Amino acid sequence: MVQLSVHDLSFMFGILGNIVSFIVFLAPVPTFYKIYKRNSSEGFQAIPYLVALFSAGLLLYYAYLKKNAYLIVSINGFGCVIELAYISLFLFYAPRKSQIFTGWLMLLIVGALGMVMLFSYVFAKGSERVMIVGWICAVINVAVFAAPLSIMRQVIRTKSVEFMPFTLSLFLTLCATMWFFYGFFKKDFYIAVSYQ
Repeated sequence: MVQLSVHDLSFMFGILGNIVSFIVFLAPVPTFYKIYKRNSSEGFQAIPYLVALFSAGLLLYYAYLKKNAYLIVSINGFGCVIELAYISLFLFYAPRKSQIFTGWLMLLIVGALGMVMLFSYVFAKGSERVMIVGWICAVINVAVFAAPLSIMRQVIRTKSVEFMPFTLSLFLTLCATMWFFYGFFKKDFYIAVSYQ
């Protein structure tokens, strides 16, 4: 019987986390195909993609501070690219009012990310900086993963799961599980908590 080390287990769960996260990042592709076919983004909002971009950007910064967090860098680098692509497509097909609103939100998110980076560098050093950014990542990611639960009211009211696809719920749960165990085996509390 083969015994896996803690390092092996963290690597395995990190790879699985990357695979499942990749699938989750690609989940909106059908939505953007509809937007493309209709030549309009009316009825859709860019906020989930902006928040996901903010989350991925924060996690990239956290991985930079942690050093050697390649599995976090790889998936969140991809996440930033794909979210920027979604936002660009949204802006291309959005009415003028939505473009302006989304542009302002984009500036706000970029500004917030810049503020986190600036303040963490100015007011914290070493492990304290990692702790502060780690907590910020944890809070933001809990919000990102809890956001789909906001649709539960509509699901209960309409008695239809049309707005909350089972596959998305399943993959979000798998994603949270993989990253929890990655953080657990890496002894990285912030990653383990971030996806819960």
